[in-house]
Order: sequence, then C-alpha cells, then structure tokens
Amino acid sequence: RYYAHGAMALQGLEGIRHTPRGVVVVVSPWNFPYAIPAGGVLAALAAGNAVILKPAPQTEEVAYLLARQLWQAGIAKDLVQFVAAPEDDRGRRLITHPNVGGVILTGSIATAELFTGWRPDLRLHAETSGKNAIVVTATADVDQAVRDLVRSAFSHAGQKCSAASLAIVDRRVLDHPTFLRQLRDAVLSLPVGDPSDLTTVVGPLIGPPSEALHRALHTLDPGESWLVEPCQIHVQADMRLWRPGVKIGVRPGSWFHQTECFGPVLGIMRAASLIEATVWQNQVAYGLTGGLQSLDDTEIAWWLDHVEVGNAYVNRPITGAIVRRQPFGGWKRSVIGPGAKAGGPNYVASLGSWHEDSTHHPTAERELRRADVRGCVDAMAESVPRAALLAAATSYEDSWDDHFAQEHDPSGLASEHNRFRYRSLAGPCVLRIEADTAPLDAARAVLAALVTGTEVSVSIAEWSLPWLVPGQFGVRDVIIEGQGGLADRIASGHFSSVGRLRALAPLASAVRDAARHAWLTVIEDPVLHHGRIELARWLREQTVSETRHRYGNPW
Repeated sequence: RYYAHGAMALQGLEGIRHTPRGVVVVVSPWNFPYAIPAGGVLAALAAGNAVILKPAPQTEEVAYLLARQLWQAGIAKDLVQFVAAPEDDRGRRLITHPNVGGVILTGSIATAELFTGWRPDLRLHAETSGKNAIVVTATADVDQAVRDLVRSAFSHAGQKCSAASLAIVDRRVLDHPTFLRQLRDAVLSLPVGDPSDLTTVVGPLIGPPSEALHRALHTLDPGESWLVEPCQIHVQADMRLWRPGVKIGVRPGSWFHQTECFGPVLGIMRAASLIEATVWQNQVAYGLTGGLQSLDDTEIAWWLDHVEVGNAYVNRPITGAIVRRQPFGGWKRSVIGPGAKAGGPNYVASLGSWHEDSTHHPTAERELRRADVRGCVDAMAESVPRAALLAAATSYEDSWDDHFAQEHDPSGLASEHNRFRYRSLAGPCVLRIEADTAPLDAARAVLAALVTGTEVSVSIAEWSLPWLVPGQFGVRDVIIEGQGGLADRIASGHFSSVGRLRALAPLASAVRDAARHAWLTVIEDPVLHHGRIELARWLREQTVSETRHRYGNPW
C-alpha cells in the first residue's frame, strides 16, 4: 500500500517523466524470507517494472508462496516470475543477462561485490552488511540498556544485518558491577531451542558457522575474556543451536571490532567518554544501524549530529525497522547504489530513470531567495541561458525548503519519534564533465550541489566554463583530465573519503571498475531541472527513531 501511494505521487512531478528499468531481478535473503522479497517485488512493480524473484536457496518455498499469492491476486505470471536458480553459472547468467535492467539485493557485501564484478555497469540496489554498535553512556537507564542490547544482539540468533554485535559502554557504567551482572543474567536466561516452541527466544543458525562466526564463537584476541562463553546445544542432529556469547575487553581496531560475524556473539568495549565511543562506533567500514542509550538530551543531540549510520536508534532496540515509520538502509559499505531507503519516500522513484519532457519548458515564477544561489546564476548566465538556469534554481530552492531541509515523521506517534531526514555526504562529490557536456547540465549540477551544501571536486575533459573556478560556489578543485586520468586517481586512493561520483555522461569501464573498488557510488542519470528528484542524488538519507517515554509516561 505504501509503495502504491508512492507510485501515484510520482505522477504529479511536472516536466519530468519516469521510465521503468524493464526487468528487475529481486535477490532476497533467507533471514526475512517473506517480508524482504515482498518489499522488493512490490516496489519494483509499483515503479512499472517486470520482476524475476530469485530467493535464497534455503527459503525458496516461502518465496514461492509469495509468488503464488501475487498471481492469485491477478498479477500476470509473465510480470512476476519465480526462478529457483542455484548459486552457480546459471545464477550468474541471470544477474548478467543484458535484458536485466536492475537488481535489488539484500545480502552480504561479498555477494554485492561478486555481482558488480560480474557486471560493472549493473544498476544494483543493495543493502549489505553491518557492524553495528550501541553506545551506553553514564546517564543511561541500565535496566533499559541491558534489555535493548540483548534484544538487538540475539533475536534471530544475531542473524540480522542490523543486529548489535558491539556495546561501547562508558567506563563508569562498565566498572560498576551492576551492568555486567545484569547483562550476564539476561543472556543466560534466554531460552534457546526449536523455533516451533513458542517459548524459544534464540533459535538455530541457518547453517554451519561461517569462517568469521566460527572464529568469533571460539577465539579470544588479546585483552578479551568471556562474560558468557557461547556453547553449542545438542537437541537434534540437524539443529544448530548456540547459547549466545558475550566477550568483554574488545579493543579498538581489533578483529572483532571491525568484522561482521552474523551470529549470537556480542563484544563489549570500554570507553572514556561519549566522544570516544562514537569515534569507535564510526571507525568500522559499515554504517547500517547504530544505537545510543542516554537520558541526557544534550548527549542525544550531539550523537545524532556525529554518528555515521543510516538508521539511528535512541533508547530502543536497533532492529525491527518498519515501512514508512523507519525506512531502512545504510551508509558507507552498507549500501551499494543510489542509497534510497527501502520503505522510504524515494525508493520507488529510484527503480527507474528520469527524463525531462521535451515539450515542457520550465520557467521561473519568483526571484531567488538565497544570495549565494543568485550570485552563482549571475556568474553562469554569461555562458548558459539565464531563463533555464533560473527555472532549475527556483525548483532546487523550493524542493530544499519544502522537503530536503525538513525532518519528516509521517507516523506521528506520541511515544516514539521517527524522523526521516537528509544529511550531507561524507566528503566532496566527484563531478565528471565531458567535452561535449551541455553547459546547462554542468551548471545545473553545480547549482544542485550548492543548494544542498555539497562540495564538489570537478574532473573535466577540457576547461570551457569560465565560472567553474576553485573556491567559488562550492567547487573545491578543478582537474583537467581524460577519463583514464580520473580512473588512475580513483585507483590511487585519491577519493578514499568521498563516496559519490556524479557523471554527466556515460563512463568508461575503467572508471567504473576503479570506482567499484574505491566504493564510489556512480550516478550517471541525466541532470534534471526538477529539484525533488535531482537533489536526492546529492544527499544521504537517515532515519532517527527515538523512544520518548519513560515506562509509559511521555517525556
């Protein structure tokens, strides 16, 4: 229902049209065998695509149930097809087939890298791995912190990409005997067993432990010790049951600090302050979910300004995102593709291409409000039609003020705030301009970056735009080079702290390949005059979910 309403809303965007990708392959995981494939299939359908559903081999019967329900509801079988492809050359052929316009993947980062290695130009929408931490400050409610930590770490036996595998605890809390005693008691009290028993809280692993999980379950690194040592419980021959483990003394930069294990093991780190804890929380390569346990509004506000995750949770568990209420998706290596969150306002729009209607000629209906934007337009007007510039600039300003600069809480709960908001990129955006790029397209791109506060590092085939000067209008630097030179700079690590490459023309395979290895998200779609679509390409999405009651009493 949410995606259907979202699709209808797209029809009202004046002067631009949405074109579906064509055929979208939905590669769904085993840990949410119904909800995740349903979301991917229905979003792709809402965007006008045909869908091939390729589920994880462990949960094919559940996915086939979903496909049958869609067919019974009246969706044609050639519009939604079910493929139980094995994970061999036949699966590779499905992903790399030239008629596949896009792939929606929920899975490991290794799988995402495999897909893009097979086909560097693949339009991949991937939600991947996470190494998620909950920070516990000295002002936290310890009872609540332990409850939320245990639920976040060990529901689904830790087999969630959003699960907490680290607790970074203020030393004043950790050194007090109450916290570790309560945490140990809570973990040991979790019922472990067959999921058909409704009293079970921790069920079995999906299969034998992976290499990383095996190490986490059996190995202690220097400084570490077991608060609760994990052990396998032999109930049935085919039941892979593990009592959860908790290791204390995890050191910054250690293997467990940096590695996703995807199982029932929690590591505890001892921090001197909220600042130190947040630095450690951000030091991992991923940025999916993160939590804070604190009753201090100043601490909460500071943490929300500095944490590098797509889904931030305050005084509540960090798993269990709900469509619309907590759109789901991460930052850094937890996402590949445009970054639109599943269950969010931009997801359907991202599953297609946007083009301007050639019969529509936008005009500016008001004066520009921002002095910096006015100055940018005045400088550009010497080489770009002023009317077209003004039309784009006014649309960008309106979209920024009305949507992107706002925090959105469509659920409007009294006991829990769920804010969807846009944040700036981690670093400058690389803007690639070719010799034959229309000056208007280049001008629009710089205007969009300026309105969103995004610094740009320009790579240009030849210098032909007199207003494109380093230090003006958010332009950090301008490098004249071919695509080969850009590929070499990316491969050398020059853009290691960036994250996005906005190309105004198709890129050579060498640039795409270098960008893939450097974790640069490549956006090659046409630059649009309509701010509601264009500005989203220059920002990151974030969801903040915060409990706003104390034992039922609003605060």
